[in-house]
Amino acid sequence: MSIDAVAFAAELIRCPSVTPEDAGALDVLQAALEKMGFTCTRLPFEEDGTAPVDNLYARLGTQGPHLCFAGHTDVVPVGAVDDWQVDPFAGEIRDQALWGRGAADMKGSIAAFVAAIAAHLDAHGAPDGSISLLITGDEEGPSINGTRKMLGWLQEQNEIIDDCIVGEPTNPDVLGDMIKIGRRGSVNGVVTVTGTQGHVAYPHLAENPVPQLTAMMTHLAQTPLDEGSTHFQPSNLELTGFDVGNMTTNVIPAQAVARFNIRYNDHWTAQTVSDWIAARLDESAGVSGYQLDLSHTGDCFLTEPGPFVEQLSAAIEEVTGRMPTLSTTGGTSDARFIKDICRVVEFGLVGKTMHKVDERVPVDDIRQLGEIYRLVLNSYFAA
Repeated sequence: MSIDAVAFAAELIRCPSVTPEDAGALDVLQAALEKMGFTCTRLPFEEDGTAPVDNLYARLGTQGPHLCFAGHTDVVPVGAVDDWQVDPFAGEIRDQALWGRGAADMKGSIAAFVAAIAAHLDAHGAPDGSISLLITGDEEGPSINGTRKMLGWLQEQNEIIDDCIVGEPTNPDVLGDMIKIGRRGSVNGVVTVTGTQGHVAYPHLAENPVPQLTAMMTHLAQTPLDEGSTHFQPSNLELTGFDVGNMTTNVIPAQAVARFNIRYNDHWTAQTVSDWIAARLDESAGVSGYQLDLSHTGDCFLTEPGPFVEQLSAAIEEVTGRMPTLSTTGGTSDARFIKDICRVVEFGLVGKTMHKVDERVPVDDIRQLGEIYRLVLNSYFAA
């Protein structure tokens, strides 16, 4: 069967799947995949205090090698609808571009991969191996009831994936710019120093926590973590908040709180960066001590360049004429979970308009992305 990637992307956009609502997007995807012979399993998950999320795992074949495409059908809210030039859920084509929420992030790349599968099957029949899609409805949300729980289910079912492409919009300017072969880790920190409240005219009767916390955070921020590595830029720490909860000019506050985030490279693990933070704070902590709370939102990972990355790079160059940069820049994605079970890279559309008003992507980019994915399928399952 033949699938037009642009038309299929428009059909997905017409499902207003603002996270965590599905709005029929997974039904559209499942129907197309089942027509091609995929076995589809819906995986709804929920936890107390969180919204239920529907997810889809679809697989064609039972043997290895096993290539998976991972992505999400949920989208961010559209904001003020009146600010859009088009209906954000109409899937309208204007000026040779497909407009709508999710066009770039990432219904366009899902549609491109589905079209690529159809073209590959038409030309070569069922693969000597397996193709699967791991599609969540929780990537733009808290990421609690989506990919992480799906991966747990896969392991319970003894499903083994060898390689995975995440269809996030990785290209900064034009299609073919960039493949993400890794991501930096991320840790959020909250430092609390408790003193004794008092009148500013009688400082000997109080203990001001602000100077101590200021010294601690200055030392932390001014101490370099590293100088980068082969595939990663230097780790960086950014102060994101400083609060004493005090609007009164003549009162020494009882408590001061600072917040920071570190994006760390492959010189570090979650444990070693935690130890580094505590050691730096100890070096400048005062007699009152402090409380440190850390939350890790993703570990650093790297997929070393090898045959799979080379296949993808060659396909990109053949279609676009560009040899992509192998990058580890940017924020996090669900690849931070998938890296625990297989090799994973990210490659999708151009991300200039993602999460913005008037999100859109050139229709030629969607079709070219589909051709890139098709060439990857061809080389991956070549005899």
